[in-house]
Amino acid sequence: MPHLEAVHTLPTRADVWNVSNAHCRVHYQLLAEVEPDLLCRALNLFALQCLTPQQVNLQRMDDLMSIDIVIDGLSWHRAQVIAEKLRNLIGVCSVEVQAADSAWVEPAQAAG
Repeated sequence: MPHLEAVHTLPTRADVWNVSNAHCRVHYQLLAEVEPDLLCRALNLFALQCLTPQQVNLQRMDDLMSIDIVIDGLSWHRAQVIAEKLRNLIGVCSVEVQAADSAWVEPAQAAG
């Protein structure tokens, strides 16, 4: 029986689509219908690529959910491919993707 070891994080997956592309931090903004499994299905698209988001924020507004996902280590091409897969999920109304700043400010914070 193998000895118990601490969990080691996997190295960032190489972007085989275009190795020469620089990696960046990406901010996804999704608007979706309220479905209990939709967040899991969206996050699974990252998990299948061995990617773990830095931040995830979900807010429910009546019959809609606003989901923000920030993730590092993607080329812009790879970020666009994942955005298209997110758009194809049943229940997703829209997906916006943009390069994120180094510090993400909570959308609910008031200036003052």
